[in-house]
Amino acid sequence: MNNNKLLLWSVVAALAGFIFGFDTVVISGANLPIKELWHTTPLFHGFFIMSMALWGTVIGAMFGGAPTEKYGRKKILLWVGIFFSVSAIGSAIASGPYIFSFFRFIGGLGIGISSVAAPTYISEISTAKTRGRLVGLYQFNIVFGILIAFFSNYLLKGFDGANDWRWMLGVMAIPALVYTIMVFSVPESPRWLISVKNDLPKAKSILKLIGVEDVDEEMNNIITANNTIKAGDVKQKFFSKKYKAVLWLAFFVAFFNQWSGINFILYYAPEILQSAGLAAKDSLFNSVAIGATNLLFTFVGLYLIDRIGRKQLLLIGSIGYIISLTIVAWCFRTHADPVFLLCSLLFFIASHSIGQGAVIWVFISEIFPNNIRGLGQSFGASVHWIFAAFITLITPVFLDKDDGIFCDNPWPIFAFFAFMMVLQLIWVLTKVPETRGVSLEELEKKLIHE
Repeated sequence: MNNNKLLLWSVVAALAGFIFGFDTVVISGANLPIKELWHTTPLFHGFFIMSMALWGTVIGAMFGGAPTEKYGRKKILLWVGIFFSVSAIGSAIASGPYIFSFFRFIGGLGIGISSVAAPTYISEISTAKTRGRLVGLYQFNIVFGILIAFFSNYLLKGFDGANDWRWMLGVMAIPALVYTIMVFSVPESPRWLISVKNDLPKAKSILKLIGVEDVDEEMNNIITANNTIKAGDVKQKFFSKKYKAVLWLAFFVAFFNQWSGINFILYYAPEILQSAGLAAKDSLFNSVAIGATNLLFTFVGLYLIDRIGRKQLLLIGSIGYIISLTIVAWCFRTHADPVFLLCSLLFFIASHSIGQGAVIWVFISEIFPNNIRGLGQSFGASVHWIFAAFITLITPVFLDKDDGIFCDNPWPIFAFFAFMMVLQLIWVLTKVPETRGVSLEELEKKLIHE
């Protein structure tokens, strides 16, 4: 029963990832209709239409750590649901590009804050043996949301003519409201209750509900770790030499995640596939294939993450990235068969799902100490989203069919991403530690105090 409760609470928190994933790529179906409706320039379209949600995500990720630490994980998860709901409804009824951008920005705030609060919360209620799989539920829900968004866009294509895109965006209000209601049923993080509120009785009761075998020992370990951090170090700054190792680990795992080109492909999948020679309706359908592949191989990643570890998955993913992106670049360069190009893109998606996709949120959520985990998660998420926003902003400048730098053939973009993944492979081999099966407090000793 206790394990069931732990799983249920983890799933509820991870549902923020579903809306995150849905919101991230639902714009791909509205991309071209909005461009035609409001006749925007490539730069305006990239900044205000396509990447405005990502700029909101950057702000949410940058500043989501402080309220997550101060007010608790549960309250912040609740506000995430409210932001998502408002964004979905507002974007669907927007009368112009500026109003549309405002509501997309609100949704972005929800995404950014959720990428801080949800992985932090799940990592703090799970055990060392289950942490990878449970935090990985957040990533699973992201890719599930991506699949449903692609599928929803495909089904709604032609539903209401010129207003199809409004339905595509507005339907997200349904899961957002359901998630908001469900958050009321989850308890607060016991580690937050101990380290911030010093509410030991309530933390102890939650640890019992979670199913911790020796609650007193677990309480002592958490308290000891907190006291070790605080002793003679009350004013220790977040960006200090003490946390240098974990800060660099969080930075590079987030940095390389985006320079794989994953958001570039997810956001612009229909346009990329059309440029390869696939018809518009076929490109939307094949976007569903991308989402399905993402989901399937995320299952594989979640199965392996607590069995072979985070580092091994990053190595497997890096090699897959390099091979698949090189083939995609070659396909565009030589005008290869579009079906072969699609298969290469699916290979890329599978590599991401097993590697970076399965690892990033787990890894960032577990390498920081309890007393700064919210801030650490905020830092890693901020790096992730800053580069995601930057890539999405500049993409129209490269891809636009009339004025884009690589409008005729985007192969140099994919070749560049392949090169970046060679750098990631070197980083994983030389710098990344294994965190599988180690308690949060033991990881703190290993990464901070030694």
